Amino acid sequence: MILSQTIRRHSLSVLSVALATTSFTGIALASHSWGGYHWARTNNPFTVDVGNNVTNAWTPYLSTTATDWSVSTVLDAKVVTGKSKGNCQPTLGRVEVCNAKYGNNGWLGIASVWANGTHITQGTVKMNDTYFATAKYNTSAWKNLVMCQEVGHTFGLDHQDENFSNSNLGTCMDYTNDPTTNQHPNAHDYEELGIIYGHLDSTTTLIASKSQGAANQTNEDTTDPSKWGKVLKKDSHGRPSLHERDLGKGQKIFTFVLWADETN
Repeated sequence: MILSQTIRRHSLSVLSVALATTSFTGIALASHSWGGYHWARTNNPFTVDVGNNVTNAWTPYLSTTATDWSVSTVLDAKVVTGKSKGNCQPTLGRVEVCNAKYGNNGWLGIASVWANGTHITQGTVKMNDTYFATAKYNTSAWKNLVMCQEVGHTFGLDHQDENFSNSNLGTCMDYTNDPTTNQHPNAHDYEELGIIYGHLDSTTTLIASKSQGAANQTNEDTTDPSKWGKVLKKDSHGRPSLHERDLGKGQKIFTFVLWADETN
């Protein structure tokens, strides 16, 4: 606990310096929330349980991602025993993270987020080992980037940039062809989380309560692209990067997709 508090205080100092520098250089502040979707909670900081359903080879990357996002002043990502069954089914009130050989379906990693109104109720993250077993993607840099980015989506963050040709922004929430410097969150990510969670709610969706909605959604298959729903956004290569599936009565599933480069 003391170490966590020390890291958090240090992160605040780093973030303050970064934001001060930003104000002098005239660079726009963070604005990469996706529609204001967020976990409902009654206090800050709050804890999001992240279920570990991954193999031993992926455990260090999940741990790194949880530690990185926990530097935020508003949330802690706590790795807990996974509860997912079958094809990485979600669990109300938490995020489940899985890996498997999902096949040559084009996607490297996906994050699926269930929402009731603007409140996130559950989420899943899937790493596609069909591609991570290849020489191009079987690297620490790619695994850190994809794990960090997909988990970041389940907290309400969008990408900072979706153009693969642009220079790296030093954040895992950036599209890139070379992830070397994009393996972790940056100051703008923590700033945006502070904006998203700059208010408190009268209730919480961080518990497995059927009253929070999504109770009948646990069997929805988010692995199959044909079930992702309508396209909301595309990346710089023209590939869908965000889908929305409307389940009615204010309940939706959003699926973020990071595509593999199958030409290499």
